[in-house]
Amino acid sequence: MRFHAEHRFHASPQAVAALLVDPSFYVALALPDLSPPDVLEHHIDGPAAVLVLRYEFVGSLDVVARRLLGSNQLAWIQKVHVSLPTGEGGLSFAAEAHPKALHGTADFVFVVNDTGAVRRLNGELVVAAPLIGPSAERRIVPGLLRRLDIEARALENKLCAGG
Repeated sequence: MRFHAEHRFHASPQAVAALLVDPSFYVALALPDLSPPDVLEHHIDGPAAVLVLRYEFVGSLDVVARRLLGSNQLAWIQKVHVSLPTGEGGLSFAAEAHPKALHGTADFVFVVNDTGAVRRLNGELVVAAPLIGPSAERRIVPGLLRRLDIEARALENKLCAGG
């Protein structure tokens, strides 16, 4: 299922991008139904930066999701990569136990405006389960977008506070 989001920041694309790959930002960020992330990888190689995190879902799952997972805990690996000079980048995520069954990607670009920048994010979530995949995607995407909105507000707050 395709998804889209836009977030406005009172900061440059480069400032937002630098925070998007800052492990300390995510460790301090409280997202609903998620454990604090484990930082698996962080590196900057010239203009490119990468951050890899592991999250566990700690909320309650509906019956369909529970059937798909069996006794496994829902955990996933999220990778964020950015070009520090432009702020453009993307993210990918996949279930740790069954990456082919639940995964997604998104790309983002920044458009500079009078007050800072707008991040435009376009992505796709895939639940590769016959018959129930599209229904599961429709139930998951609103929570994903809500977490992206919370992340964007936290980014904006930190940037405005000079962080």
